[in-house]
Amino acid sequence: MTKILYMVVPCYNEELVLDETSERLKAKYEQLISNNIISPKSRVVYVNDGSKDKTWEKIQEKHNENPMFSGINLSRNRGHQNALLAGLMTVRNLADCVISMDADLQDDINAIDEMLEKFENENCDIVYGVRDNRDTDTVFKRRTAGAFYKLMQGLGSQSVPNHADFRLMSRRALDGLAQFPEQNLFLRGMVPLVGYKSDIVYYKRGERFAGESKYPLKKMISFALDGITSTSAAPMRLIFWIGLIWFLLAIVGAIYIIARHFINGSDVAGWASTMLAIIGFGGANLLALGVIGEYIGKIFLEVKQRPRYLIEDFINED
Repeated sequence: MTKILYMVVPCYNEELVLDETSERLKAKYEQLISNNIISPKSRVVYVNDGSKDKTWEKIQEKHNENPMFSGINLSRNRGHQNALLAGLMTVRNLADCVISMDADLQDDINAIDEMLEKFENENCDIVYGVRDNRDTDTVFKRRTAGAFYKLMQGLGSQSVPNHADFRLMSRRALDGLAQFPEQNLFLRGMVPLVGYKSDIVYYKRGERFAGESKYPLKKMISFALDGITSTSAAPMRLIFWIGLIWFLLAIVGAIYIIARHFINGSDVAGWASTMLAIIGFGGANLLALGVIGEYIGKIFLEVKQRPRYLIEDFINED
């Protein structure tokens, strides 16, 4: 029996790319259906994340033209990760497996075939799409991305290097993900925690077809901080060790000053060393407070238990 495949595609101001994205996905679905790999009941679900352009109107237009395309309209903008989760949780009981991807056509849809093969023939519950190189990125982005993944691994995160949100998940894996109730979402770090059998499919990431990137430098930094603080408590432990080392250095310095006083007599204190100590300690203190504040802020958001998203409309033929 062929499997029902749903694809979840978060969209924020993607009016310019939806025509081309729909054409390519339609051709891919028709090929998979004709080869008896997926069921004709398979769907592509666009999730409108409070777009300011005519993205939702375009999604409705695609649905009216072809029931293969469905749409979810969130009540307001909730961010990429919440929009993606909204789509996954909405369709998890409608499909045998779900593939998530971005709307900008940078993810290679030809990798879908291999993902489905690993799901069907190798019983993989999760298949990660991992880019085989970062040639399309700038030198700055390549280096910062590499440093980020190394840092995440060093902090104990189980995120997959060079993997974004292009992945296949079985219904069982989605049911497991549904049991993670946190408000601060970093799906790249959460999905590996689900467990179950997983594998990797490598693909070449392309250029964005149209429109502007939804992740400028400011958002990339914010996303990286969310990823670190959402998946690891290591920065909090790092503060403890820095404080301990600082305290031990202070003791050593005190012993040195006392010994020098009794051996050589009193010395005139220097302004440079005094100010250096004050500025250094003050900077370290503010840094520590900043890290602690980041975690307290996340606790504040978690205990409120506000809904992660609200769905205004779901158009689906089934």
